[in-house]
Amino acid sequence: MSLVVTDTLADERVEFTADGDVTLYVCGLTVSDDPHLGHARLWFHADVLHRWLEHLGYGVRHVENVTDVNEKIAARVGERDEWTAERDVAEAFTATTFDAMRGLNLLRAEVYPRVTEHIPEIRDLVATLIERGYAYESNGSVYFDVTTFEEYGKLSNQDVAELEAQGEPDERSEKRNPADFALWKAGGVSETAAREHAKHDHGDAIPAGETWESPWSQGRPGWHVECSAMSTTHLGDTLDIHMGGRDLVFPHHENEIAQSEAATGETFARHWLHVGLLAMEGEKMSSSIGNFWTVPDALEELGVNVIRTFYAGAAYRSEQALTEETIAEAEERWERLSRTYDRAVAALDSVDARAKATDDDLREAVETAREEFAAAMNDDLNLREATAALLELTDVVNRHVDSEPPSDYRGLREAVEAFEDLGGDVLGLQFGSPTDGDVELADELVELVLDVREVEREAGNYERADELRDALRDVGVEIEDGPDGATYRFE
Repeated sequence: MSLVVTDTLADERVEFTADGDVTLYVCGLTVSDDPHLGHARLWFHADVLHRWLEHLGYGVRHVENVTDVNEKIAARVGERDEWTAERDVAEAFTATTFDAMRGLNLLRAEVYPRVTEHIPEIRDLVATLIERGYAYESNGSVYFDVTTFEEYGKLSNQDVAELEAQGEPDERSEKRNPADFALWKAGGVSETAAREHAKHDHGDAIPAGETWESPWSQGRPGWHVECSAMSTTHLGDTLDIHMGGRDLVFPHHENEIAQSEAATGETFARHWLHVGLLAMEGEKMSSSIGNFWTVPDALEELGVNVIRTFYAGAAYRSEQALTEETIAEAEERWERLSRTYDRAVAALDSVDARAKATDDDLREAVETAREEFAAAMNDDLNLREATAALLELTDVVNRHVDSEPPSDYRGLREAVEAFEDLGGDVLGLQFGSPTDGDVELADELVELVLDVREVEREAGNYERADELRDALRDVGVEIEDGPDGATYRFE
């Protein structure tokens, strides 16, 4: 069975096909705050798609952008003493974003392009759109004329004539049509960002924000044009898959299609996959609303495996509710999988090498689990059914382990490999990971070594202190020295 996905543009389920490596672009985070579980839901589903495509034999060229120029970022300048410019805020939250991604056991993208690194490409794209008659300059700003692109609205199924105004109120006098959107904005940040900055009492008037030279003005790129420039720079004019949150269908992704296809004359993306929002307390999880659970806090309380099992409990295209009940279900499912895996490994290690017994039920259950898992994944990435296939396997494995003594070495080995291949490599679960007690002990040991290292430094034994730091790094503990002392993280 071939992989079938729900394509937003086609508005139906379609068979996925690709020639050679799959190009996957994921609309990444605007780094204006710590990442929360709503952001991580998109990351998880993009990660599982990446893993499943590789399982099917595809190479995957995965690109995920970092939006490090934005009004929300600029509005936080001055909130901390060290945040004196927009880039200071962006760098701080980019670091916490990458930490969160590592903590969630995500496969690394091929590249994480930043807006600030692609200003020349953005300017070139804007110039091309003006040259081809799709955009116009007004008072130093440049706008895309939505009436010039005949298919505008095809992703969100909207009529151009019925669209409301896009952008800031101060743009309306500059635009030909209310629905036109900015490709380049003259000057610094908008009045909206300045008001947000003042509302949070971050000090005096907000700095102008970073700007760049262009043929039209000293200014800043528009939000939508950034993704088009970054995706085509790294993946070419046509992407196999463009993935993002459901809330980005309009205007962001609609505008990406218009400006990209107007500039290149090519189909921008063959498949559009949109991930539903995560709800908490009945509302969309959002930093602006304040009803969010940051990834670091969730990892500390639940652990990566419970979080990933939770996300696997609902289809990517639907909304998902974060409640005590859904978390409890994820905890129970992960406990069943983890406990069974550990029991199977222990039983496998204890089987007498001379034993020749065969448990046909066990071997058939492994084969069935693999078949049902693959069928579920190819059925629009049905993760709940895929997980259910592994849970059904746990029952048969446990029955075999409870036999006296477990004796089908090959059957147990195949079961262990199924958990590792499907649950580990595809769902990204970490079987055999340390227990909470092991983690606490590891923390205590690292802190003890850091205390010894600090004593050596205070005594002037810097070479010995460096040896201790290097020894920790060799076993996967990254040390960062700061003004408040050393901090660490497990790689």
